[in-house]
Amino acid sequence: MRTCITLGVLGLLLAATTWLFFAGARPAADPPDAQPAMTLRQAVGQHMVFAYDGLRPPGGLRRRIARGEAAGVILFARNVRSPAQVRATMRGLQAIRRPPGMRAPLIVMADQEGGPVRRIPGSPVRAAGEMPTAAAARESGRAAARTLRGAGVNLDLAPVADVARSGAALERERRTYGRGAERVSLLASAFAGGLRDGGVLAAAKHFPGFGAASVNTDTAPVRITTPLRTLRSVDERPFAQLISSGIDAVMLSTAVYPALDALPAALSRRWIGDELRGRLGFRGITVSDDLATPAVDRFGSGGRRAVLAVRAGIDLPLFVSSYRTGARAAEGLLDAARGGRLDAGALRATAGRVLSLRAKLTAPG
Repeated sequence: MRTCITLGVLGLLLAATTWLFFAGARPAADPPDAQPAMTLRQAVGQHMVFAYDGLRPPGGLRRRIARGEAAGVILFARNVRSPAQVRATMRGLQAIRRPPGMRAPLIVMADQEGGPVRRIPGSPVRAAGEMPTAAAARESGRAAARTLRGAGVNLDLAPVADVARSGAALERERRTYGRGAERVSLLASAFAGGLRDGGVLAAAKHFPGFGAASVNTDTAPVRITTPLRTLRSVDERPFAQLISSGIDAVMLSTAVYPALDALPAALSRRWIGDELRGRLGFRGITVSDDLATPAVDRFGSGGRRAVLAVRAGIDLPLFVSSYRTGARAAEGLLDAARGGRLDAGALRATAGRVLSLRAKLTAPG
């Protein structure tokens, strides 16, 4: 009996030793659903999607990606010669070796609404204002997805879910689906569904609704005095529908809506935390409209604006004028976290939410 026990123990020890040997020989990989141990710089970086000038990403951006200090990039016409060129460039960025826990595909976002707002040449040719039916809007979303996937883009900053009013800037630009909340809900949801069919994520914009603005926040500060009851029953209705359908991201407007807060929506805890996440139950990623515009000039430097946005609940504060502008904003976030003006634990938690979104993405093959 003792011999059998001894042999059994030796067998177990041999099995354990063999397992440890081969386990140690396996290449390192990110375990599924593992929460990485992030440095503070990496936690800040997961809140940053960087723009850049020209056709080639700057060396500083490539080095950030290699350190795990960037969530992704946003593309504009200045970055595009052809879809094939963009795809090759994005494939190069996606191939950059990154630290463990940061190896999910980078977010590559662009505005591909259709009509006049298309960053990548190609479909959809018709603008939102020209959509006759939900079926047409869904096909437009599928067409957008084909164009974007062909260029290595995995997140569309669309659909526009704003309900237009008479004299609306977005209506003049043919960027809204109409003046009725029901119609906008139906067609915006159909477009988002078409993107989903084609393997591209969608970001609805511009919460809580920009359809009453007569000018664009890219050129001037905007104050929308619509009563809260109307904002909720009309302007937020398409967003509520998109959220119930599982939209992955929502872009916050930089207009001021005094019915709830004196701050721009993208800098407001009331609009982001109480209204969007609390009342509407949104659990996805929040993106700001561009924070380097006249609409938010009065709130200080880019770093300060980034801090205000993240503190309010924005996951991805956008600074799209240049790579340097985004880099300065990232440094502002880092300084605030080191100085205690931003909660480092909360910063890491929301960085985890961004990484969860990245895990859903596909990179160009």
